[in-house]
Amino acid sequence: MVMAGGEGSRLRPLTSRRPKPLVPVVGRPCLEHVLRLLRRHGITDVVITLQYLGASIRNYFGDGQELGMHLEYAVEDRPLGTAGSVKNAAHLLDGTFLVISGDALTDIDLSQTLAFHREHKSRATIVLSRVGNP
Repeated sequence: MVMAGGEGSRLRPLTSRRPKPLVPVVGRPCLEHVLRLLRRHGITDVVITLQYLGASIRNYFGDGQELGMHLEYAVEDRPLGTAGSVKNAAHLLDGTFLVISGDALTDIDLSQTLAFHREHKSRATIVLSRVGNP
């Protein structure tokens, strides 16, 4: 599940007319980098949560076929926050699932993370990273 519904108000004016996940980073929308990361780790069935200018994201990525993925969308009428977004999309989720932000530019080893989660038979696994200057 990719969270892509936020307004990105701190990035204005870049996000005045486009959702934050579509802001380009190195020639591609930020969200495309996230989706490619998921695909590299074998995650090809993805639910994307939408709210602010969500149609722009749906129009850009469509069903995900061009990325070799299957994308579904969970649309929110109003911002629900992370937990609310997961609950809103629960009918589209099956078994173990991962939640990642649509603007999470990272090189995390998702395969290792999922293996750890399964090995420990966890109900939930949270991945954190210490940064020197947030």
